[in-house]
Amino acid sequence: MTIPTKTSVLIIGSGNAGLSAALSAAESGAPSVLLIDSCPEHWSGGNSYFTAGAFRTVHSGLSEVLPLVNNVSAEMASKIDMQPYTPSDFSNDINRICLGRSDKDLARTLVSDSNEAVKWLAGHGVRFQLSFNRQAYEIDGRFKFWGGMCLKTQDGGAGLVADERAAAEKLGVRILYSTAAKRIILHPENGSVSGVLVQSALSGKEWEIEAGAVIIAAGGFEANPRMRAQYLGPGWDLAFVRGTPYNTGSVLEMAMRDAGAKQAGHWSGCHSVAWDANAPADSGDRGVSNEFTKSGYPLGVMVNVDGERFVDEGVDMRNYTYAVFGRAILAQPGHVAFQVWDGEMLPWLRGEEYREEVVERITAGSIEELAALCAEKGLRNPGRFVETVREYNEAVACFQEENPDRKWDPAVKDGLSTQSRRKKLALAKSNWATPLTKGPFVAVKVTCGVTFTFGGLAVDSETAGVISSATNAPVPGLYCAGEMVGGLFYDNYPGGSGLTSGAVFGRRAGRAAAARSLTLI
Repeated sequence: MTIPTKTSVLIIGSGNAGLSAALSAAESGAPSVLLIDSCPEHWSGGNSYFTAGAFRTVHSGLSEVLPLVNNVSAEMASKIDMQPYTPSDFSNDINRICLGRSDKDLARTLVSDSNEAVKWLAGHGVRFQLSFNRQAYEIDGRFKFWGGMCLKTQDGGAGLVADERAAAEKLGVRILYSTAAKRIILHPENGSVSGVLVQSALSGKEWEIEAGAVIIAAGGFEANPRMRAQYLGPGWDLAFVRGTPYNTGSVLEMAMRDAGAKQAGHWSGCHSVAWDANAPADSGDRGVSNEFTKSGYPLGVMVNVDGERFVDEGVDMRNYTYAVFGRAILAQPGHVAFQVWDGEMLPWLRGEEYREEVVERITAGSIEELAALCAEKGLRNPGRFVETVREYNEAVACFQEENPDRKWDPAVKDGLSTQSRRKKLALAKSNWATPLTKGPFVAVKVTCGVTFTFGGLAVDSETAGVISSATNAPVPGLYCAGEMVGGLFYDNYPGGSGLTSGAVFGRRAGRAAAARSLTLI
């Protein structure tokens, strides 16, 4: 391959945000679009590859999303219950989940563009499906979608990246792997971006690529243990990396150092989940991928190695809690916990996360036996484990006696709790509290898996242009998308909004970069 030295638009990062930017730039008329990534080709796709491919988007109901998906027959459609997800719903979720601190302009753009961005990707060949396995429960013969989100991509993140890459290459986008961005080059007279110094990971050779515009979409610092400990806090260097090992924060630091990019967002915050304790520690497994996630905790309880519960497993719908419970697990002794269920709930666990080919199930005929087996896996106080389950079961029984008409329903916040007039636990389970009384009993050991970091760069909500810390105006020719955008998520995030954000701001960045490159011809 001829080494490129000039392009109209240069994009750094091969995940969903970078590929969305490439698609947008190419279709917007940029004469040439080059995408580079520091990873080798077999690691392409960034963190997007490791996702379940979930997209949170505004929609008016089933009739609007059915034309986008390929896995629903007419017969199946007649059995689906799905409420509309309005702009107000999405905005309220961001405001509630992110503690009211999300940048209002960024959030408004994300919400307003979400529907159009998903349809735009579908128009470029991205295969969407209804997410029956993650966002619906079959109850009384009907599929009840919950939590506002309903769409995923076929074959998850791997399918998303494959579809976007095929579409980009069809539009003439050139992709160069094993090529790391080392320095942003600014025009000495006006401070605009004129190119990037890059280095080949294969030969060590450095060279400059002249560009009319540069879009950075290279992820956060989640794969960098030093930066995690520095910004997220003590112990975060011990968190497991869910995705690519190439998201080290180097492009974030490069943008701040070379272009004076303004920092923004929650630098001590991140998306982290309950993760298989037997998974690789320093990177995701591209074969197992997102199946190391362990998000079945609303169906049971979680206890630490001292046998104590430490979160309200039913405080909210799963896709509003899974991104923060990893932090809670990391804070426990030994940075691990045990998820526990009885035989009644086992059939409701998602197979892709809990089948025995994926995870080590600790199975027993009684809670006492389960505690003894967990002790062999690191449980320090099996006696307290048994007592915790007994107290929980007593609290559930008291609530059910007082509320005999209350029915369990995993598709809504059903109000089945541990808090009654007769008995209240110090730490409630607020919904889906069912007794752990019917064998077999199963436990799974989990740890904290870090997904992406929330600290990033300030960007213009209209163009995704990177804001200068010196002028508080966009750096001419520099744009940003994906995990590198700071100020959108604080403390937590509504599940599925990360990929949507990558598409929304990647699309805007691509359009703006193409327009700028055309003025320089």
